[in-house]
Amino acid sequence: MSLLATQGLSRRYGGLSAVDGVDFALDAGEIRTLIGPNGAGKTTLVGMICGRIPASAGRIAFEGADITDLAAWHRVSRGIAYTFQITSVFTRLSCFDNVVLAVQRSRSWARRSLWPGHEAEIAADVMAALERVGLAGRRDTTAGMLSYGHQRLLEVAIGLALRPKLLILDEPTQGLAEDEIVDFCKLVRQIAREATVLLIEHNMAVVMELAARITVMDRGRILAEGTPAEIRADERVRTAYLGT
Repeated sequence: MSLLATQGLSRRYGGLSAVDGVDFALDAGEIRTLIGPNGAGKTTLVGMICGRIPASAGRIAFEGADITDLAAWHRVSRGIAYTFQITSVFTRLSCFDNVVLAVQRSRSWARRSLWPGHEAEIAADVMAALERVGLAGRRDTTAGMLSYGHQRLLEVAIGLALRPKLLILDEPTQGLAEDEIVDFCKLVRQIAREATVLLIEHNMAVVMELAARITVMDRGRILAEGTPAEIRADERVRTAYLGT
């Protein structure tokens, strides 16, 4: 059984189908990349998976349970975490306080006390998440003072603090320097030891390096799926997206 599966998933805006009858499946422990030209429907698809965008038709199952009509926060409590295409950190809070909100949330779902008697444990969880993304030294920095790339990494730390079973990353390398991208790829491989990772990514070097399988979307539908070698060799993909 797949960790995540969609059947006939669609999202229409008037007469326009942003996503059109998509059947999509992810296995536990997988690193999957989702690629396609701008306007292909990638962000809309993951928006429906995480509950930010309601589906017009179709079904979403997570760990075998139908979550199609669940609110986004219920999906997070089940283990789906999502980082946005445009950063959505609390810019007036410190890095530490941004992550502590996620740690508190994950502990409340586990029916554990938020603060009293657990301050040191919670702080350790926060620092562990910041350490993983390379921001431990900026724990007291106001998030709005971070570079755009570091705000992206802070979002990843927030997602990790939720202890997800599925972590969805939308354009995570945007704004990162080359050396930071190298470290990010190492981080994703580490995350995949404990969670499934789905990335929307335009950096083809990152796509080809990380993904065991790639899903290509075009005009709201899945155009192709396969290994990096299969996707490179697919003429439809070369025409629609890779431009060769």
